[in-house]
Amino acid sequence: MSSSSLNAMEVAQILNITKNTVYEMIKRGELPAYKVGRKIRIDRADIDAYINNQKKTPTSITENLILERTTDKASTHEEIIISGQDIVLDILGKMIEDKVKNTRIYRLNIGSYSGLFEMYHNRVSICSCHLWDKDTDTYNTDFVKRLLPGIPCVLINIAYRTQGFYVQKGNPKNIQTWEDLNKKNITMVNREKGSGARILLDSKLQSLNLSINISGYENEETSHLAVASYIARKKADVGIGNEKVSKQVDNIDFIPLQRERYDLVIRKSYLEKPIFKVIMDLISSNEFKNEIEGLGGYDLKDIGKIISET
Repeated sequence: MSSSSLNAMEVAQILNITKNTVYEMIKRGELPAYKVGRKIRIDRADIDAYINNQKKTPTSITENLILERTTDKASTHEEIIISGQDIVLDILGKMIEDKVKNTRIYRLNIGSYSGLFEMYHNRVSICSCHLWDKDTDTYNTDFVKRLLPGIPCVLINIAYRTQGFYVQKGNPKNIQTWEDLNKKNITMVNREKGSGARILLDSKLQSLNLSINISGYENEETSHLAVASYIARKKADVGIGNEKVSKQVDNIDFIPLQRERYDLVIRKSYLEKPIFKVIMDLISSNEFKNEIEGLGGYDLKDIGKIISET
């Protein structure tokens, strides 16, 4: 059996989705797989091919989602589209479907900036957001005001996370600060445009007057786990991601840099709908909090709290 062969849980971690979603992707023919005895295995090359195929513009991604919805036999169901890439959104979606009959949750796996763009065009119901504004040194609210002008929204906190550098075990290049990215012998792996990590990086480079001519700057991966895996395989020296994921990947170290606020954005006009009242209750529930606590790596002190309104 090839050393690049992975099980469903390992694939779920790389793609930042649940194991059940991996099985569904295999059933739909989106991800090639084979069995060794009773165990399902997926080749790393097929995962990389799937990731590369997903590197499309937000409009293309949304068009595919619309196609999926229009061909879904459960078209009479209440539809909720949640954008974002953290596994807590999969947990929330599953809980909503369990609590509310005739509800179908769709997940749009795109970054925060792209999610707000889709929400402006009324193609997303709930948008996760972790966008740092360098001018105010705050998270999310100013981006929501700029990208959703004239649309009143509420920002509900899910968690606080720590962003930082993934480096090879032992940190052989001694990468400790943003300025260290400009060392001549540093190669990085980046996140895709529109992700919170990418906006944090670009904003820090600009605010510190650092060069963007970093080796590997144009090399993009579409999840924290994909970046961490890239570093673990020694294909680059440094990448950006959250602390939680660093604990799931061997042969890397984590250099903490910044605490970020991770919120959900919902239009105020939606809050009067019965299903959104259920969603708000779920976000504030001990059941949801306990599920996330079980994952580890999240500060939940403000979970369910309305942080701001626009």
